[in-house]
Parts: sequence; C-alpha cells; structure tokens
Amino acid sequence: MVLAAPLNDAWLSLGYAVAASTLNIFNNNCNDVISAETTMMVKEHFIEEFGAPRYTIGWGGSGGSMQQHLIAHNYPGLLDGITPSSSFSDALILTITASDCALLNRAFNASTQSWSFDQKTAVAGWGTWDFCTTFVSSDWGLAFKAGESSRLTYAGCSGAVPSSLIYDPVTNPTGARCTYQDNAVNIFGRNHRTGFAPSPLDNVGVQYGLKAFNAGQISAEQFLDLNERAGGYDIDGNFVATRTRADRTALRIAYSTGRVDTGSGGLGSVPIIDFRTYRDDIADPHDSIRSYSTRARLIATNGNADNQVILIGSRVGTGAGSAAAVAATVLRLMDQWLDNIANDSSDISDAAKVVRNKPPELVDACYTIIGQKMTDQSICRQLYPLHGNPRLAAGGPLTNDVLKCELKPVNRRDYAQPLMDAQFARLKSIFPHGVCDYSRRGVEQQLLKDTWLSYPLHADDEHEDEGHDD
Repeated sequence: MVLAAPLNDAWLSLGYAVAASTLNIFNNNCNDVISAETTMMVKEHFIEEFGAPRYTIGWGGSGGSMQQHLIAHNYPGLLDGITPSSSFSDALILTITASDCALLNRAFNASTQSWSFDQKTAVAGWGTWDFCTTFVSSDWGLAFKAGESSRLTYAGCSGAVPSSLIYDPVTNPTGARCTYQDNAVNIFGRNHRTGFAPSPLDNVGVQYGLKAFNAGQISAEQFLDLNERAGGYDIDGNFVATRTRADRTALRIAYSTGRVDTGSGGLGSVPIIDFRTYRDDIADPHDSIRSYSTRARLIATNGNADNQVILIGSRVGTGAGSAAAVAATVLRLMDQWLDNIANDSSDISDAAKVVRNKPPELVDACYTIIGQKMTDQSICRQLYPLHGNPRLAAGGPLTNDVLKCELKPVNRRDYAQPLMDAQFARLKSIFPHGVCDYSRRGVEQQLLKDTWLSYPLHADDEHEDEGHDD
C-alpha cells in the first residue's frame, strides 16, 4: 500500500494499492497533526475495505516530505517506510529560514553600503540570491503573517477566504489569523492577553552574514550595517525595527510535541530513502542541504543515520537519472527493503532490523545528467555542491533545528576579520544582550516528549507576552 496521489499507473500497474486524501496536501492545510490523523483514517478505511496491507509506504515531495518525516517521527506505525522527495525535515524550520529573506532584502535595499549579487548570495546562504527575490521561494516566509497577503501563493490567507472574515488589527481584530501557529492553535494554545496563538519565530542574537564576514566576502561595515537594519516581525507578521522574540512556551511546545523533527520518536527506526533533483542553482526552495540536516538530526539523537539513504540527480537528467526513473528505483528498493524486514523474524530491535535488511544496492549516490550512478561522494559534491540558508550562514549548526539560540557576550575572537575599536563597540550596541552561542542547545530545545500525542481543544494557556529584543 502506498499513501500518495492514487491515479499513478507506475504504481497501479505493478499491483500496489494507492490511497490519498485532500488533507494530506499541505497546500490545502499545512498542519502535520491533521495530516497524521487523516493518514490514520485513510489507512483504517482501507483495512476495513480490503484487509491489512503487508506494509505501507509514505510517498510525496516537498510538503509531502514534511508530512512523511513528521508522521514517522510523531506517530510511528502508520508508515512502515518513507520516501521523501525534494525533502524538508519539517514545515516550521523552512518557514523560519524563508522568513529571513524579507528581512535581508529590506536591509540590503536600505543599506548605505554597496552590495553585489554574490555578496547577497553569501549572506543568504542559498545557492543564489534569486531565492530570496522570487515569490516561489520567499513567500514561504509569509507563514507568520496574520492577515491578507499581497501575493496569495503559499502563505497568508487563501484567496478563497472572504476578506470580511480575515483578521485585521483595526477593522476585524477577531477575524481568522492565517499564520503557521494560529493554524495549529490546538497545539500551541493561546496567549491569555492577546488571544492569539504564540509564535516560535525568533532572530534575537542572529548574526546575519557571519560566515561571509569571516571568509572575507563582505566587509566589517557591511556586516555591521546589515545587522543594524535586519529588524524582525511583530506578532502579526509586520516589519519592525527590533529583532523578533519568540514566546518561550511556544518554543517548548514546538520541540516537545514534535513540530520540529528531532530525529527521535519513530524516525530512527523507519527506512528512509530521500531523493531529489538538484535545484540549488535556481530560485527554488527545495535546496539539497535539507536532506543532510535531517541526517544530522538523526545522528545527533541516535548516534547514526544508517536507516537513511540519500539519492540526488539532475533536474534535466535522462535515462536512469531522470526523475521518473529514480522514483521507480526508489519504490522498487523500498519494497525490497520492507519485504526483507517483514521476513526477518529474529529477536532484535526494529532499528537493527532496518539496518540489517537494507538492500546492498541502497547507498548514498548521485546520478549524472546522462543517468550514470555515482557512489563516490566527492564526485557527487562536485556535481551537486551543497549550500545553506540564512541561519546556517549565520553560524547555525547543520541540524538547522535551533528556533531561539542561547546568547553569549560579543567576543573579538569569534571574528576572522579585524574590527576597529569603534566597529567593535558598534557591534556590541547592535547586540546588547549578546549573540548566538551555537555550541549550546537552543532555548527550550528538547527531544519529542512522547509519540501518539493528542490535542483536544483546551482552554487558553498562560504564555509569555510577545516582545522584541535588539
């Protein structure tokens, strides 16, 4: 049984049963708990109609990859194997990193310094600065905007929602708030003072462009000017001059309930084949570093990522390297992997069975444009170099899972380029409470509290008041 878009001859012709629901489409509702509940009901209906499947494979790209990772993480047993393509570890981190685009763009446009395209790219971390200037990518950051969006694409309120029903701080303060957290109010609760779901968005202490500065790609004056102007968002997703401060309880909830995929829960003992076409060189949000961030989280939590295989190919690949051919290979190998596990009656852990029964053919690999499979990762890095995002370019860890960093005092030793005394004093004034200390876990950062959590509607919770720091 495959959970994916059902009208697919490639699967049906091979005898697979395929099931899906509109609520497993994140463009319809970007809430992974609703998606998990939907998966549960779809699978239950299938069993009642046709009997229990031998195993269930999760399938889907982009938003579908988020759902697979989070369902396997939070509700183990629903999916026996997952095949995320064009993958992201979760929805929250994507929206946070994308939200930095608008801040950086505003800072560049207001800057007294001259910025080249390459310098902007280095600061943003993506494969190209174009990522932050096209609606396809940058509008993901509008997931924290409460009211109507000027461009109704991937975030903000849907165009199907009448304007009269949408939140406006003056004309309709009790209207629908179309933010990531308000859409998950049953999980995040409400701030008792505002009535809004509290936000986990934060950029206090984030030194935008830190790696570019230390590498000599931007000057000290550019580094300072950028961080002076970056600012943040208020609770409605509007620009403000000060940095955004997350609600501490929202941070705890985001980690403990599994809105951030921590690599724990069921994710460490489920087969994962992560495959994608390389899109880092164009303005596209599906950048390849995301697969390796998931891997880093698995390793940080479980000591290894032996249950995950990463495959990558060219977006214009042919032959065995075409998107359709790679997808067919992934399905065949996942089926073989799960079949091996199902036939393994030994008394060892599920995680050990997953590793022991992985087909020998399943190793990290990439495909050339003509379809040649390469397993030498040094060659793969030359063909498909990894990049990053604004938080990684600010010194964040590869796990890319810190919602709010712990702070440390500004220290000259952290900078490879010289700072004059006046510049160093200016830097300290930009970050009066300190800068991110990524050698420590983030504020309230923790593993998943437990799997199979439920979220009944509850009374308003006590939360810290929203606020903003420099």
